[in-house]
Amino acid sequence: MRRAIPAQWLNLGMHLVSMIFGIFGLTLVLPNTEFIESLSEAGLQIFSWGMQNGGASYMIFGAIAAFLYGKNTIGLQRTLAFFIPAVGLSVTSELLGTSTGFPFGAYSYLSGLGYKIAGLVPFTIPLSWFYMGFSAFIVAATIMRFGTGWGYRLVAIALGSLMLTSWDFVLDPAMSQTAYPFWEWHQAGEFYGMPYQNFVGWFGTGALFMTVASLIWGKDNQPILNRQQILFPTIMYAGNFMFALILSFNSGFYVPALLGIVVGALPLALLYFTTPNGEDFSAINSDPNPVIAVDNSVKVETATR
Repeated sequence: MRRAIPAQWLNLGMHLVSMIFGIFGLTLVLPNTEFIESLSEAGLQIFSWGMQNGGASYMIFGAIAAFLYGKNTIGLQRTLAFFIPAVGLSVTSELLGTSTGFPFGAYSYLSGLGYKIAGLVPFTIPLSWFYMGFSAFIVAATIMRFGTGWGYRLVAIALGSLMLTSWDFVLDPAMSQTAYPFWEWHQAGEFYGMPYQNFVGWFGTGALFMTVASLIWGKDNQPILNRQQILFPTIMYAGNFMFALILSFNSGFYVPALLGIVVGALPLALLYFTTPNGEDFSAINSDPNPVIAVDNSVKVETATR
C-alpha cells in the first residue's frame, strides 16, 4: 500500500507550488498584456482569482506547514510558545508601522495579500513572520548543541534574526517598487527605496519574539535538532528566499539580492551542513535521558537539554 504524504510536507509542497505560480504570474503573465487579453472569460476569472488570492494562499499554506512541522518535531507546546509571540508581536509591529511609521518607517499595504486587520495589515503578514522566523530560528538553534547558556542562546537569536532580516533585503524591493507592488513606501529610502530603519525594525521584531520563545522554553528545553530534523525548515527558508531572489533579479535589484545571499543563504547552508546527522548526534548529546522526537515516519534522538 502506498504511504500517504505527511500533512506537513503536503502543505509545504502546496506552499512552494503556489510561489512558483506566483513567480510565473508576476514575471511572465502580468507584463504580457496580449496574453491576458487573449484569455477567455473563464480564463480571465481564474487569472483574476489568482491575483486576488494567490498571495494570501501561499502564506496560509506556509504557516500550516510550519505549525504541523513544529507539532510533529518539537511538540505542540513548544510550537505554540513560538507561534503566539511571533504572530502577536509581529502584527503589533506591523500595525504600529502602518499607522505611525515605527519601527519600520512610513509604508502601507496595497491589495493582493488578503483581508486587512484594522484596514492596515493583511492577516497573512504575521503568518509569514511566524513561518520564516520559526524556520530561521530552528536552524540557528543548532548552534546550541555546544551549550544552552545565554551566550549561545543570544548567538542563536542573533543568527535567526539576521537570516529573517536578510530575506527582507531580497524581498522588499521586488514587492514594493515593481510595476505590480504589494506595499508602498511613503518616505524616501536610502537603500534602494527602503529606509535603513526598516531593517532595524525587522531585526528587532524578530529578535524580540525569538527571545520571548526562548524564555518560555527555558534553558533545559531548547529545541536542538539534528540535520535530518532541520531539513524541513531549511527547505522552507530556501524556497521563500529563492522566490524573493528571482523577483529581485528580474527587477534589477542585484545588490540587495547579493547582500541577502551573503547574510541569509550562506549562513543557512553553513548551519545545515555543519549540523550533525542523526547517527552522529548521540556523540554530542550529553543528556542521559534524551527525548525521542517523532517527525511522522522517522524516529531520531534530539538533545533537549
